[in-house]
Amino acid sequence: MSSSLSRNATSTPEPAPGSPPDADLERALGHRFDDPALLARALTHKSHSRDHNERLEFLGDAVLGYLVADALYDEQPDAHEDTMSLLRASLVRKESLADIARSIGLGAHLRLGAGVKRGGGHRLDSLLADALEAVIGAVHLDGGIEAARAVVTRLLAARMRSLDAESLKDAKTRLQETLQGAGLELPEYSIESTRGSAHAKVFTVRCRVSEFDLSVEAEGRSRRGAEKLAAERMLERIQERLGAS
Repeated sequence: MSSSLSRNATSTPEPAPGSPPDADLERALGHRFDDPALLARALTHKSHSRDHNERLEFLGDAVLGYLVADALYDEQPDAHEDTMSLLRASLVRKESLADIARSIGLGAHLRLGAGVKRGGGHRLDSLLADALEAVIGAVHLDGGIEAARAVVTRLLAARMRSLDAESLKDAKTRLQETLQGAGLELPEYSIESTRGSAHAKVFTVRCRVSEFDLSVEAEGRSRRGAEKLAAERMLERIQERLGAS
């Protein structure tokens, strides 16, 4: 990983006699809190207590975004802004953060209200991702930006090493780049129909590429989802056309 994200990374602290309940989580993070109350608050959902983690989540989201952007700036010296934005989004999206939270057993430490706990809140992506951001915010308050950098390095290093901007691009982006690379006009998308209730609509979208005289349709639960699927089908058609020529 780049020097910007890896500098000052710390080794895992050794457990102390009479370790507090969250000591194993501290070891997984690689940070021992001088103020354990910060960690306790970061792990507390609003359903459990008025002293909950939403403010720490707000802070942690900003800290995480900065540290990832700083690392990408160093590690991707030839990448354009849109590429770096795509890579950052893949690292900090809810599903990615939830996976990281699961890998360190964060769910077992969450302080949830009875109803949320019965509903399996400790397994929900949204709660896990929010809590991880709150923990990063708590680390920043407890030890400063370099302590937060060390934790983020520990948690995201493997993902940073395996980044692949091309594989992260959605079909609409890939279709646009394919056509632009060939000096062709951009595709046209239009909604052909919608059906279903207000909360369960299905969109039928048409994608047309006039230069190839190609048109495809696709359905989705959202307009954007239908457009992405239509773009995927159009890419397949264009590749078939090019392969046969």
